[in-house]
Amino acid sequence: MTYPAHKRPWFLPNGHLETIWPSLCRKAPTPRYRRERITTADDDFLDLDWLQAGRKRLVIISHGLEGDSHRHYVTGMARTFAAESWDVLAWNFRGCSGEINRQPRFTHNGATDDLHAVVSHALQQHDYTSVTLVGFSMGGNLSLVYLGREAAQVPEQVRGAVCFSVPCDLAAASECLAQAGNRIYMQRFMSLMGRKVKHQAQHYPELFPCDDYAVLKTFHDFDNRYTAPLHGFSDARHYWRECSSLPYLDAVRVPAWIVSAQNDPFLPPQCYPKLDSHANPLVQMLTPPHGGHCGFAVAGGGSRYWSEALALSLLSEVDAV
Repeated sequence: MTYPAHKRPWFLPNGHLETIWPSLCRKAPTPRYRRERITTADDDFLDLDWLQAGRKRLVIISHGLEGDSHRHYVTGMARTFAAESWDVLAWNFRGCSGEINRQPRFTHNGATDDLHAVVSHALQQHDYTSVTLVGFSMGGNLSLVYLGREAAQVPEQVRGAVCFSVPCDLAAASECLAQAGNRIYMQRFMSLMGRKVKHQAQHYPELFPCDDYAVLKTFHDFDNRYTAPLHGFSDARHYWRECSSLPYLDAVRVPAWIVSAQNDPFLPPQCYPKLDSHANPLVQMLTPPHGGHCGFAVAGGGSRYWSEALALSLLSEVDAV
């Protein structure tokens, strides 16, 4: 299949601007979602936002770290698929829907139990013959870990996935974001995650020590203190190793595309695996020269971004099989 080339706007000449401009300036109104709250096996909750018209095919969208179903890249993707006769489910990771979750945990890169709960609920409640996945950044990595590491439990209705701007080597990506040139992003992530830590500390002070939170500067600091011990890992590097999607790509059993721009400021070379010689022909890597991180704005304006047109084309192809 020949894929359309991505042509960036002239006023976005580098990966940083391509990353930041859509987030600040894109007009992608939130659709009229129907919200549903489901209870997880550990007595927590997940908030799901639906666009439904009784169709037989569903796309499930997973947002990025500290995102939610209202981020521009999610709403743009949701509107694109809904306009082309798909039902849409944009789910919110734990603590990302406007209310802190009940249990002392976060959504993390290996939280495949939550994604499986969303997929299973959709299939139990509605008669979908086809389910596909779209993931962004952390949501893309999580989707690939689910399809690979948990391949035996993935329902047969799941036909394929398109994952954008994927940090498939978490250790390398974390170290990349800790570099001086990415300080603005790192500071923002640490601030947003810190708010949730402080909320959780009100209920679980022994698990969320935060009096000296300001000394934490990187994902390594945060994951060592919170993510790893809360979710059964010995330290940050153990968490990164177990929850990076790269080692699980061989086990993916449905068509999956990893789409990462070459000028993505979040991703180091380790996140661009050489899949042309990969053992699994079902997983393909697309690396357009431009696009930034979860950006992919198009020259000439228009409401549909290149990423949205690409995902629709690829997943319509696997849905038709």
